[in-house]
Amino acid sequence: MDPIPRDGSPRQRLLAAIVLGARGRYAAAADLLDPLRRDRDPLTASLAASTLASHRRQLGAHVLARKLDGEALLAVGLRGAGDHRTGVAGDGSRLSVGGWAAVGSGSLGVDPGRAGTGAGSAAAGSGSDGTAADSGRTGSRTDSPRPKPAASPGGSAANPDSLGVPAEDPHGLDLPGARADALLGLAADNLALGRISAARRLAVRAAQADRRWRATVRGGWVGAEIELADGQPEAAVAPARLAYETAVARNARRHIVKSGIVLGVALLAAGQEGARELVVAAAADAEKYELDSLNWVAARVAADLDHDRAEEYRFRSRQVLHAVLRHADPCVMRIAHESPWVPVGPG
Repeated sequence: MDPIPRDGSPRQRLLAAIVLGARGRYAAAADLLDPLRRDRDPLTASLAASTLASHRRQLGAHVLARKLDGEALLAVGLRGAGDHRTGVAGDGSRLSVGGWAAVGSGSLGVDPGRAGTGAGSAAAGSGSDGTAADSGRTGSRTDSPRPKPAASPGGSAANPDSLGVPAEDPHGLDLPGARADALLGLAADNLALGRISAARRLAVRAAQADRRWRATVRGGWVGAEIELADGQPEAAVAPARLAYETAVARNARRHIVKSGIVLGVALLAAGQEGARELVVAAAADAEKYELDSLNWVAARVAADLDHDRAEEYRFRSRQVLHAVLRHADPCVMRIAHESPWVPVGPG
């Protein structure tokens, strides 16, 4: 069993939790994230809450995810406001952070009654990947010089035990990235409740908060999901393709897998070619890199696209999902069994 740095720095524990979540080991990830949510550094607390929200959404615990996303946004506030608990919407009206936090509670607006495609899309594009660095690249910056502490929302230096990253981090371990995480998570929460207009506004706000590669990828997932939920599959292709191409350009392993699933679902829904190749490749890579949080989803969607191997993919999807649920805490396991988004039954 791989070591879990329970006594490591906040950054080490956050990145370890991200990797654990990508592998479907949600209970172990939660053990690391819960103390970080209470960290006195608002950036650490926000990223931990957003990461945990993502994990909850992936197993259908949308109400819990909503609360965590609201908590994450409350920790870092909205850009450009005198009071960090309020901001200005795109239409000029004032937004309450607490108001956004109370709006949504779900994951995707795709009808869970649709076959494997709907279920796969719902789980694959849950709004937040919960990671500031791709799970396959978490060791890529260990040789970097030790950066200066990030600034807190109020402008003061973060505490010495904070994440220890630059004020602007290329992978999103900073305040703009944390804001985008929380806003995109809330957009996904709204989408599952059928509040498409609110989800669109939140997605726009997230794009305003952070325009770097990771936020672009995740914004593409949510943008595609919004269009699918709104019955506009053709419009879903462009944001899904942008997410995929951006992830490939960054060689971000987990983001490529997830983007391949989202783009494949969008192409399938739009009646365009290329869906099968993308999803089958995503399933193979999820298996190869032990990304169980995506493996069961990719296999379930692949079953709808590769008819010769459909039963094999369905069996593998159930097998991996069963293993993932065994590594979830009891509360979330119960919610997953009751959720229409998580296909724990036969089929």
